Amino acid sequence: MSFKDVKINFLVDIATDLFMARSIQEVTIKDIAVSAQVGEATIYRYFGKKQSLVVRSAMKLQQAVNADYFKLEEGKTGLEKIEIFYKSYLDIFVNHPEFYKFINEFDNFMGDDDSHAIDPYEAVVGQYEKVYMKAYEEGLKDGSIKKQQDIKIFYFSTTHALLELCKKLSIRKAVLAQDKVIEKTAQIECLIDITLTSLRH
Repeated sequence: MSFKDVKINFLVDIATDLFMARSIQEVTIKDIAVSAQVGEATIYRYFGKKQSLVVRSAMKLQQAVNADYFKLEEGKTGLEKIEIFYKSYLDIFVNHPEFYKFINEFDNFMGDDDSHAIDPYEAVVGQYEKVYMKAYEEGLKDGSIKKQQDIKIFYFSTTHALLELCKKLSIRKAVLAQDKVIEKTAQIECLIDITLTSLRH
């Protein structure tokens, strides 16, 4: 690893810690420079703009999550692997709700960016689909999963619904009385159970 790579990783680590502790919108390049004890020009030289640094932070967090969760071990049926996949969303919610808070801020911050700054992040997120589709095909072969009319629509609909629910529950306090009655984890578990029931042969 070159000195430049070490420096970039160091700055990404500093920025990620600040984004998680405060918010993406609130943290400035100057804040990151002060924490890293470098000049603002150094950060702009390596990343060009704040959006690129935010994307690198998002990639770092996604890779960490992927390494700690979403481990679909061999020796399990396709359905069992997909169950682990979906339940990883719940495990992350229980252990690292701040991850969903960050992703919510990331989506809002990058929503208006029409450049290609987000492309590297999309490539990282795209790995989840590949893992899922492999487990799905295995489930069709071993008989644990029933064929879906359009598995791509099923995948994106269910994962987006689960992600949005986890984001909502991680950042918002209960407003309505009904929100205070049902445990947050129970809501996530319910959505996962509905999804798995739709897949189970």
